[in-house]
Amino acid sequence: MPPFLVEAAQSFGKALRLRMCYVLCLSELSVEGRDRNIEGQRGSAVVEFTFLAVLLMVPLIYFVVTIGQIQGASFGVVGAADQAAKVFVLQNDPASARKAAEQSVIVALADYGHTPDQATVEISCDRENCLTAGASVTVTVHVDVLLPMVPFGDTLKLSASKASASATQIVGRYQ
Repeated sequence: MPPFLVEAAQSFGKALRLRMCYVLCLSELSVEGRDRNIEGQRGSAVVEFTFLAVLLMVPLIYFVVTIGQIQGASFGVVGAADQAAKVFVLQNDPASARKAAEQSVIVALADYGHTPDQATVEISCDRENCLTAGASVTVTVHVDVLLPMVPFGDTLKLSASKASASATQIVGRYQ
C-alpha cells in the first residue's frame, strides 16, 4: 500500500475518533487536539431529547386521539343505522316510524360522544308505503367527525372525517 494512503487512513481514523468523542461527549477519553469545551456539552443531550420528544410526541398523541374519534364515529354510525332500521319497521305509521328512527340515532350516537347536529339520517323504501309487509327499508346515517380539542370547534366546524353507514330491514308480514 502506498505510504500516502496509509497516512490518509491514519489521519481519517484520528479525525473520526475525535469527532465521535465530541459527539458522544466523552471527556474521559484522551484524544489529542480535542476541544476542552466538551465539559460544557455535558447534559445537553437530555435537553435536546426532551425538546425533540415534546416536539414529536404532541402531534403523535393528537393524531392518535383523532383516529380514536374517527373510529368511535364509525362504530356509532353502524350501530345507529342498524337500530334505526329495526325501530322503523316495528312502528305502525310512517310519521311515528321516522321520529322513532331519528330518536334512536340520537341515542346511539350520544353513546359515542356525538351530538345530533353532527348527524344526518336518510330513510328510503322500495315501495310507496314503507310499512307494508315485505317492504325493504334502508336507513343511512352520516356523521361529521370534528377535530378534537380545537378552540371554537363548534363554530368553526373543522371536520376530520365523515363517517356513514347503512342498514336495511324488511317489514315483517305479521305485525
